[in-house]
Amino acid sequence: TGVVPFVALLLLQRRPVAGRALLVSGSGCPSHGLCRSNVQEQTRRQVAVLNATAQELFSLYLKCQGEPFSSESDKLCNPAGIFFPAFRVNRTSERKEVMVAMYKLFAFLNASLGNITRDQEELNPMAKELLERLHNTTKTTRGLISNLTCLLCKNYNIFQVDVRYGDSSKGKSAFKKKQQGCQVLRKYVQVIGQAARVLLPHLSPS
Repeated sequence: TGVVPFVALLLLQRRPVAGRALLVSGSGCPSHGLCRSNVQEQTRRQVAVLNATAQELFSLYLKCQGEPFSSESDKLCNPAGIFFPAFRVNRTSERKEVMVAMYKLFAFLNASLGNITRDQEELNPMAKELLERLHNTTKTTRGLISNLTCLLCKNYNIFQVDVRYGDSSKGKSAFKKKQQGCQVLRKYVQVIGQAARVLLPHLSPS
């Protein structure tokens, strides 16, 4: 079977609900000055940190929402009904395909974390530990996106990836805001482990 060029695949995946994440400005990738010398190792560390802290973040989130989330998390936080980027790559996938899938995943996650953090600042302004963890996770995610941007540009001259984002929680009830947050974080816990297993071998020192 023929192989569709990867950029064409990105164009085919575009949907009206998708937001276009422009990796860098201009008509292409800059030839220098974008990447740090240790970008691969830094990316490995960021993915490892996110993987190691995801479950703790989810557990703390549940604790701060109170009932019925603490006792009925399996039911209320079931992520089946929400959008989350499909993650169909595995260890045998091409490195470029893995990097693009990772970018889509973490760009979505970064936007979702902003949504969740805004809601928690409104609903649980005294939950200092939760807010700090949300801010730290967002900071790590943004750093990771920056490094993935660099690797996509440097290695594959890919400077534009279409990213679909989740629904905003603005205007929803407090309960719905809490539920949307726990659904996203539950799915995040499920996906980040898989992402780490897939990505880390592709970033091993050559």
